[in-house]
Amino acid sequence: MTLDDIKAAVDAGQTVHWANTGYIVHKDRLGQYLITYVPNGSCIGLTDRGGHRLNGKEAEFFIARLEDGAENPVCQSRPDGQGDALHSEARGHFHSDGSSDPCAGLKGKQAF
Repeated sequence: MTLDDIKAAVDAGQTVHWANTGYIVHKDRLGQYLITYVPNGSCIGLTDRGGHRLNGKEAEFFIARLEDGAENPVCQSRPDGQGDALHSEARGHFHSDGSSDPCAGLKGKQAF
């Protein structure tokens, strides 16, 4: 998938994965496209700082199929009982900086 394909799919509400179903591409409340490793909540930007080069190969991005699991695996609870890392504000979870963004403090840094 190209960068434009990925953004369009995310904007359309489709679940886009990178490399495997553990990584999900999403758009945060600031409009930034991020790749999150769901089991631990680590994030990286979808692109380099300039916004032009993907952090991954185009061929490694794919849209989830319904038979891959739940329609939106981001909303599932994790096996460790911690729940959804990407929807923490729904549970009232906030970080020390006052944000509910699971990627707070990681933006622009390579988390994995």
